[in-house]
Order: sequence, then C-alpha cells, then structure tokens
Amino acid sequence: MKPLATLLTIELLTAEAFRPFGDVIEASDTARHFTINEGFAERYHDLARIDTAGEGGHTVVSIFKAQPRTFPLAITVMERHPLGSQAFVALAPMPFLVVVAQPGDAPGPGDIRCFLAQAGQGVNYSRGTWHHPLIALDVPGDFLVIDRGGPAPHGNCDEITLEEGALWLVR
Repeated sequence: MKPLATLLTIELLTAEAFRPFGDVIEASDTARHFTINEGFAERYHDLARIDTAGEGGHTVVSIFKAQPRTFPLAITVMERHPLGSQAFVALAPMPFLVVVAQPGDAPGPGDIRCFLAQAGQGVNYSRGTWHHPLIALDVPGDFLVIDRGGPAPHGNCDEITLEEGALWLVR
C-alpha cells in the first residue's frame, strides 16, 4: 500500500530553526559586526563555518544560474556532501526555498523541513546535511555558491530518491 502524500510546511528561516542543518548567512543585528573602511562600511563577521579542507579539499567559489520551479513541486531527490559544507547566497534581492534534513541516515518524508530564505539571507549547509537542489522562486536567479573542490576518493555527493508522490511542496 502506498503511503499518503505529505505536504511540506514552509517555515520562516531563522538562525535558531536552521541550526541543526547549518548556518543562516545574513547581516542581522545578532551577528558580530563592526565598522571598517574609514567608517564607510559595516562588516558582518564570521557568518558561516565553511568546511572544505578535509581529505585534501579546497574552497571553491562558483555562481549557479537557477531557473524557477513550478508548483506544486514533488520532492523526489535529496543529496548531501559528506566531505564539506555548501553555502548559497542569492546575488539579487530575491527569496528562495531551502529543503533540508539532518545529517545521518537517508531521510524519510517526515524528516524533511522547508524554509523560506528571504531577500538578504543565505544558507550554509553543514557537512553531510541532506538537502534538495536549489529552489528558485518566480524568476531566474544567480547564486554565489561556496563549496568543496578537490579529490573525492569516495565521492562528495550522495543522492537518494524519495518515493514518487510521497512529499509535495505547495506555495
């Protein structure tokens, strides 16, 4: 017998809610910040733990050009990067969705959460955090991506397929 479909609830992205999955990257009053450049800039310091050096890796900065998704969206795949973190920051003021599950065994539909990253927010997935590929909303968008490059003797992207139709995201 097929399980009933589960609808993901879209949650507000906050540092506290996202902590089990990684870091929220944003220039908020809760971040350590100070004035620099002769008073013409404010530095929001040490916003994410970029973790890429293990097993001979190095940090790679890329730009992903994402196309918007169509809703309702079936969540059928999740991936994780066991050798390093992966950060996403939109280069234009635009929201996007973040679908995640905690590191560990392959998640089931009940283990998966969805967050709405507002304009000005980004995320850094901790090493091993399960996540859905990038979900742009409404318009195409460019994202700055910071992740791991280098040798990966056992691979650095594990992917699982979820049962078709078991998990849906509705806006």
